[in-house]
Amino acid sequence: MDLKKYFIILGAIFLFFGPAKAEDVDLDFTLDASSSTIPLPAIFSPAIDLSGRGFNSELTWPQELASREVIERWNSDIGFKGMYRLQYNLWEIGQLKKNLQLQRKLLANYESVIQKISDAGQIVILDIFSTPQGQGKVLDKKSSPVDPKAFKALVKNYIRHLSCEKKYNIWYEVWTAPDLDTFFLGRQQEYFGLYRAVAEAVRELESEYRIHIPLGGPSSSWWFRNSEGNTVITPEKSLIYELIKFCYHYKLPLDFISWHAYSTDPRAEKEMTTYNKTSVALLRDWLFYFNFPKDMPLIVDEWNYDSGQNILPERKDKAYIAGSFIPARLRHMYEADINYQLFFSLEDFQDNLEGVARSVGAFWFEPAETGYTGGNKAIYNVFRMLAKLGTAMYISPSKISDEFVGIIATRSEDNLAILIYNYIDPDIFRSFLSRNIATLGDGERKALLDIFKSDALEKIKRKEVDINALQASGKTKNLLKKSLDIFESSQRLVESPRQLKLGIKNLKNDYSYTRYSIDSACGLNCEFAPVEEKIITFNEGAYGEKLALKPYSVHLIILKPKPVELQVAPTLKPEEPEVSPMPKGAAEKKEPVVEAANATVPEAEQNATAASPK
Repeated sequence: MDLKKYFIILGAIFLFFGPAKAEDVDLDFTLDASSSTIPLPAIFSPAIDLSGRGFNSELTWPQELASREVIERWNSDIGFKGMYRLQYNLWEIGQLKKNLQLQRKLLANYESVIQKISDAGQIVILDIFSTPQGQGKVLDKKSSPVDPKAFKALVKNYIRHLSCEKKYNIWYEVWTAPDLDTFFLGRQQEYFGLYRAVAEAVRELESEYRIHIPLGGPSSSWWFRNSEGNTVITPEKSLIYELIKFCYHYKLPLDFISWHAYSTDPRAEKEMTTYNKTSVALLRDWLFYFNFPKDMPLIVDEWNYDSGQNILPERKDKAYIAGSFIPARLRHMYEADINYQLFFSLEDFQDNLEGVARSVGAFWFEPAETGYTGGNKAIYNVFRMLAKLGTAMYISPSKISDEFVGIIATRSEDNLAILIYNYIDPDIFRSFLSRNIATLGDGERKALLDIFKSDALEKIKRKEVDINALQASGKTKNLLKKSLDIFESSQRLVESPRQLKLGIKNLKNDYSYTRYSIDSACGLNCEFAPVEEKIITFNEGAYGEKLALKPYSVHLIILKPKPVELQVAPTLKPEEPEVSPMPKGAAEKKEPVVEAANATVPEAEQNATAASPK
């Protein structure tokens, strides 16, 4: 049985715990604590790309890596509990080749982060990026290598040290966004030559050391993209498809597929294709066709709440919006059959040599010559919630779900951890259309794209244009109407809280109840502390309560059995024995008392006392 098709985050089982008006509650969810679970999928781990800043005053600290203070804060609060990605910048390392002491220190700083993750039993995605000065076809770190053999030898030495000698748990990723000239200066075939150089180095080391070294890519800017752009309409032209075919043809190792996916749509991974299947299902068909394992790990290696701008208030002052997006996106990634994800990124980018500022981090900072000036966003507290989820996740046969509210229910031994979110895509009208445009015919898609490019889409949203009056097919009109219905529903719900009736059954006795929350009350520097703590009693094995879910909020409820108080039996006072009357005159008799100060101590005992330690 495919558990995923039965998995539901929000079930609507109508269980009432007392009288309530219909208008008081619009969502009901009951968790049966005795129901089936599966191991918590890796997709729900607090995984993140450790990048940030783009510039650091410490020359020997990797410049594309978040600050040392922030990485230490993450490790202290959360620990390394998932997959983590960092960029191994060969240009930056090569810049210090004339000062070997500084270069060794830079490499040691890279390695110290890698070692902490590997020692915690987790996976490092090490993104091999940039060409050292003098090895590129042009004087630019984004250039393709002029001599693939020299590049192969360089990369081979680094992989030998990290994977073969140190035996760190590393998966190597070749480049990032090679389909964009802002990250790779070269043609698509030159990227394949680059991949082949690394793949041959890996294959030779595997043969020499008799170990497996995972390798993958292409980390493209979207799953259907290629160096010419491309769209979802022709996914067979994508860089991913061509890489799979290339590795098959040259018998090169390919252990995972990766790509970026920035969006405000939590269901982005459920996008339909012209093949009448989702993008993920299509990718797995390609792998199977070219004799690769169909269940090969698929990794969304960069993602975040994104509407196309580098600086967004939803990722800073209003970071609770991006925070509520995280569990919603993870839910749909899981249902779409994505294996791993890496949120981008740990820290914001600014004050770098490229002049690029991006508010993408879980932490913000202000540039300072010395010391650390910065703090966490509400986004970070969501990752702390994910770190508190249980080791097993509940599944439910119910198929009723809500467009905006979701629940991830987990357990560890006797404890329960229930995460609830309310995220409303601000651009849901466009997102829904984009997700389903591939289901239209060629002419229908063209007509819809023309609407996208004009101002007609906004007029439809404002009901200034009648959909029925459009020169479009019935299928296109129905898609527009459904998009408009969902948009109007979202506008009503973005103004007021949803009322959830939460029920839990098949538990006994008393439990401690702790609830954490993020919402519009805080966007920056938010404390991670319980907003509610109490003791609850499961009368006849059931408990229920109502929760108000503000728009763009996340709640984590943790239940732990209350320790049973030991009942101590009262101590009985013993009866006093009867005392016979003292004979007359006995009261005057007294034993002699020896004063301690004048007591005589035998000589041997005096010597022993003097020799003992003070």
